[in-house]
Amino acid sequence: MKYNLLGRTGLLVSELCLGTMTFGGKGMFKVIGSQGQGIADELVRKSIDAGINFIDTANVYSEGWSEEITGQAIRNVGLNRHQLVLATKVRGTMGAGPNEKGLTRAHIMHQVEESLRRLNTDYIDLYQMHSYDPLTPIEETVRTFDDLVRSGKVRYVGASNVAAWQLMKALSYAKHNNFEPFVSLQAYYTIAGRDLERELIPLLNDQNVGLMVWSPLAGGFLSGKYKRNATGEEGRRTATFDFPPLNKDRAFDVLDVLTPMAAAKNATVAQLALAWLLHQKAVTTVIIGANKLEQLDDNLKATDIKFSTEELSQLNEVSKLPMEYPGWMFERTGYDRKKE
Repeated sequence: MKYNLLGRTGLLVSELCLGTMTFGGKGMFKVIGSQGQGIADELVRKSIDAGINFIDTANVYSEGWSEEITGQAIRNVGLNRHQLVLATKVRGTMGAGPNEKGLTRAHIMHQVEESLRRLNTDYIDLYQMHSYDPLTPIEETVRTFDDLVRSGKVRYVGASNVAAWQLMKALSYAKHNNFEPFVSLQAYYTIAGRDLERELIPLLNDQNVGLMVWSPLAGGFLSGKYKRNATGEEGRRTATFDFPPLNKDRAFDVLDVLTPMAAAKNATVAQLALAWLLHQKAVTTVIIGANKLEQLDDNLKATDIKFSTEELSQLNEVSKLPMEYPGWMFERTGYDRKKE
């Protein structure tokens, strides 16, 4: 297991992060997983034994139950809290009232206390805004997050599921007011969906913001279960929960390359899809979740996968994004000013 710096901090996090969206199974999240305390304990124990020091959850997962199970698992496994990097999120709806959602000072201040209680911890290592709130000025959110860091309840703050302009606006406001900046972005990125490379990854590289990847297997599409022209609804992607959105024709082109390459390496398609992400310089950590111990075992082996220059070139070529403006203009006009 390798460890990478989280953005511009000195905090080292494992290249794989255990995601806990499968813990609980309440509400809409039962489609993703419904792991109780027993299996959650085993997943946490196996992850720690493999060298993972980073666990990610969210208040909205299973209506708070995921946080409770995660906190209990940390105690059941007997982990030293200070050796663990624990992340959670705020933004989603957590009650029936009009102010029990969003990124207002009122909601954040209430929910951080609720997350601390459910996780049974004195502090949160990384507290993330789960998405953008169009009703709340980003200045209010950034200032509130800064107050949480200064209070000691939160160590670092991050963003998730935002546009490049939104993240840059928040970073600029924080910088010019001496507030705590977002040190990380949690975002969807996969070899079958590389949209992040258009605007967000150049921003992350420029501003030295860490990247936490969610759904690296494209909602299970890259698990090895899906075949071109096959029928049936095996796996997580079904007619009622076909998420995240995916250009399946292009994704099957990627699978056409991954499948024989995985067989040649005596590995699985999922391992290669995860390993491709681990070979991307912008990626700090890849979040893996599992419903079974066997799935976790398989994912953990991705850290052992090596690609030749030719193999990486082949994967990059089949999965590359169609050129869009202004990217094609940069390509045409920027040739004479590239770094040596």
